[in-house]
Amino acid sequence: MSNVSIRDLRNHGGEVVERAQRGERLTITRAGKPVAQLVALPRSAAPLEELRQRWAKLPRVDPAALRRDVDDVLDPAL
Repeated sequence: MSNVSIRDLRNHGGEVVERAQRGERLTITRAGKPVAQLVALPRSAAPLEELRQRWAKLPRVDPAALRRDVDDVLDPAL
């Protein structure tokens, strides 16, 4: 968890919020003492139709070829 002073929050608010949006937990400090935490809100789930459109754009996967590729990289005895 990173500390951000109130002054930095005021002067660089957009950058600080972007850091939180990327998943960083930030502790806001005043005179070096923690006073608040800034964390991103959970993302809402995508609507079903959007998920279907994404799914339709995914490339087809040949399971046998995928297995051969994995076996070439990993020990098949695993």
